[in-house]
Amino acid sequence: MAKTTLSNATDTGHIHVGKGLNEGTLGVVGSTIIGLSSTAPLYSLAATLGYVIVAVGAQAPLVFVVACIPMVFAAFAYQELNREAPDCGTTFVWGAKAFGPKTGWIGGWAVAVAGVMVMANVGEITGRYFWYLIGNEEFANNQTIVVITSVVFIALMVGISMLGVQIGDRMQMVLMVVQMGALLLFGVLALVNALNGSNPDSIGFDWNWFNPAELTDWHGFMQAVLLALFIYWGWDTCLALNEETKNPRKTPGRAAISSIVVLIFVYVGVSIAVMMFAGFGDTGFGLTNESNLDDVFTVLRDVLFGPWGWFLILAVMVSAASSTQTTILPTARGTLSMAVYRALPAKFAEVHPKLKTPWFSTLMMGIASIVYYVVMSIVSTDMLADSLSSMGLAIALYYAITSFACVWYFRSTLKESARNLWMRGIFPLLGGLMLAYALVQSAIDMWDVDYGYTVLFGVGGAFVIGVGSIVLGFILMGLWALRPGSKPYFRGESLNRDTPILVPDE
Repeated sequence: MAKTTLSNATDTGHIHVGKGLNEGTLGVVGSTIIGLSSTAPLYSLAATLGYVIVAVGAQAPLVFVVACIPMVFAAFAYQELNREAPDCGTTFVWGAKAFGPKTGWIGGWAVAVAGVMVMANVGEITGRYFWYLIGNEEFANNQTIVVITSVVFIALMVGISMLGVQIGDRMQMVLMVVQMGALLLFGVLALVNALNGSNPDSIGFDWNWFNPAELTDWHGFMQAVLLALFIYWGWDTCLALNEETKNPRKTPGRAAISSIVVLIFVYVGVSIAVMMFAGFGDTGFGLTNESNLDDVFTVLRDVLFGPWGWFLILAVMVSAASSTQTTILPTARGTLSMAVYRALPAKFAEVHPKLKTPWFSTLMMGIASIVYYVVMSIVSTDMLADSLSSMGLAIALYYAITSFACVWYFRSTLKESARNLWMRGIFPLLGGLMLAYALVQSAIDMWDVDYGYTVLFGVGGAFVIGVGSIVLGFILMGLWALRPGSKPYFRGESLNRDTPILVPDE
């Protein structure tokens, strides 16, 4: 396999990235599609809407709006840093440039942890819904068969990712049409049926759903916001593919912001339609009915889609499968970048000479996800569910690191213009503070044994999984720092503020 170098020059005088990735493959549309696919919008909303409503009641639309604010502010930070340093390592590189090697390493670790956790969860959905689609509910409810099927799907998506982003890009185009079409159709059908009175428990729209004064439980609100962060998470995938994107300094940032804007309108609009149709009762289709919480859309599919209910099952499976594939991309490229700068073993920096993909990093991310998923499934499916909520801690951590890194890295330029002050300073700072608060408050809440589904060592299982995974990162960083090969990185020689990020100019 081809080893990477930090940079090289071409005969034409243009400077190119030396990681060996396939440059100029993605355009704005392809990059945006991948950003949207990574969020798995259909599955994410279906899996979280019920729990958000249990936490905050009718203020669910408000939560989706509030949660997007730090996402937008963080996206501004990503956009500005990417213009300056469009490296596929994203948070790892930017954190190291702004605050030093240790912050960068933990940022890179948080990206990888979030990726592994979400791949396990969406892999499970893909495997289970495959059997629902086939019409075999017995297999769909057999955990052993579901685990085996899910592992096969994860392995398949790892293989597709190793073949190259261009193949993945084309596949994601098709998958996105299916899942977004199903999501929008679901919302329209829910609204129509709410208005025609087919469900006696349907309710009318109320502007108070957006009224912060109606919130009565702050801890419930923070829990809901953390869940909402999960459904927005994934838009930064297009930033991790910056070295494989046309005009890498501008296109990924624009695609990230476009992805978030689309998600805001879709999540808020569809959630309102579902709330109007189903109501908030704890029986029947009611959104506080405990039997409906895990997957609101599947509960409603037959009454809304009738004999076409299978299409919604297909769309949920497609949503989870597409997210599995696109989640592999940033995690693999993040570890590739870490290896290039000596923050990980050199093997992770290998790029396939023909496919131009980080084959070893991709393979390792796939294996890690499969092992994590299988172990969690064997121990308890409730632990797998708790890992989904605890994953929000890793997400909030690396988004916060990126936001603060933007402010600190550009601090000397903030007074040059009003744009710099807001886009590089105020907005990223506010986003970082919001995310940091969500991280700390959520960790405190997760300590409670009643927070999730499991209890470990006398505290909430979600706390142990979420905080434990971050602490594990510090331990692994310490062990790697003892290796002679890591010295250039931890001494700030292989990556520092002045290290050039070399990309082809458009």
